[in-house]
Amino acid sequence: MKYSENENIELKREYTPEIKKEIIAFANTNGGYLYIGISDNGKIEGLANSEKVLQQVIHIIRDGIRPDLTMFTNCRIKAVEGKKVIEISVVRGTARPYYLSEKGLKPSGVYVRHATSSNPASEEAIRKMIKETDGDRFELTRSMEQELTFEAAKKEFAKRKIEFGKNQMKNLGIINADGLYTNLGLLLSDQCAHTIKIACFEGGGKSEFKDRREFEGSILQQLHDSYEYINIFNKLHATYSGLERIDRRDYPEVAIREALLNAIVHRDYSFSGSTLISIFEDHIEFVSLGGLVSGLSIDDIMNGASQARNEKLANIFYRLKLVEAYGTGIVKIMESYKRSASMPKLKATGNAFNISIFNLNLAISNRAADSNDNINEQWKEILNSIAAKGSLTRFETEKILGIGQTRAHVLLKAMIDAGMIKTVGNGKKRRYIRK
Repeated sequence: MKYSENENIELKREYTPEIKKEIIAFANTNGGYLYIGISDNGKIEGLANSEKVLQQVIHIIRDGIRPDLTMFTNCRIKAVEGKKVIEISVVRGTARPYYLSEKGLKPSGVYVRHATSSNPASEEAIRKMIKETDGDRFELTRSMEQELTFEAAKKEFAKRKIEFGKNQMKNLGIINADGLYTNLGLLLSDQCAHTIKIACFEGGGKSEFKDRREFEGSILQQLHDSYEYINIFNKLHATYSGLERIDRRDYPEVAIREALLNAIVHRDYSFSGSTLISIFEDHIEFVSLGGLVSGLSIDDIMNGASQARNEKLANIFYRLKLVEAYGTGIVKIMESYKRSASMPKLKATGNAFNISIFNLNLAISNRAADSNDNINEQWKEILNSIAAKGSLTRFETEKILGIGQTRAHVLLKAMIDAGMIKTVGNGKKRRYIRK
């Protein structure tokens, strides 16, 4: 038999630990044979120490390649033209991608076979192999990043007096049966690649930013950071009933909490984009990627039906007492607005889910203002001031009428809707003129 290199045969004159790359490449592609003791040109050289080489080969396959590839390889000493060579047969593995244990799941550790050479796999090829092996469930697939830390998660579990060691991580699905971190582990780790972006806008549109933040790290850390930041804008207002003072925040805290948890727990993390939260004067929007889980409608979830997209992530949040076992989040949001005329709005597209909750104090203020005969007088005053000055800013409107920013915005918007005035310029240069 004449030996020559091709897509399924690799020849080596002598043993070198680098043969791990060839073995990995065969296992990740279509299998093949590697012969030690035969030169690249096909000349049979043989090995004087074949028994020792055989043990070295068995050792590097067992300890130098992950996941375990031993059941997909067969190593033996073979006599060829009276000389001893090592034959290593490799079949395509079922736990691809296989990689160098010291390198991990990255191009420098994963190899594939192209013609007569073994080359590093691209990140896209690695993702494809992981998906083919582990399936489509994002949280269960192996993370491409394996150098993870869990400081934020450890603090959260410790706060709840729940153990968070290796055994617990395996039981929760953070580590798989091969001892590798899953994407669930990546989400909980300090190295989580997904973020939450929050922007606060002037007025009711997105033309002028007041402030914006991006929170990163473990999604548990993002949860706390995002809630604290949103709460800055959840102002407390006081009203009086006789001698009794009644304090009420702009938004029910339970609504903010449940909308935020929903955006984190139920989003589709196979999308790389950020979870988006937009804060306006009159409402807050929570937009998470992924839309509704297949088979569910908005009517279903309004009635309390729930199907977790990320079951293991939801289970962890349940164990941490951050969510309840069943889909009560949307129901809680709706109940927190049951005495309000401005109910939360839910909207779903194929790839996104939107929850909008409304400013309760502004809604009350608007209803009171709309029923006040003084409103026509305020409009007249605005129109007279525009006639005298040519234009007005919102700040000038506040000073002329002796009202606050929110009320001025509501009045000016109502006059625009009524066709009385229009805007020129944007942001801080925006002015209002007669239409």
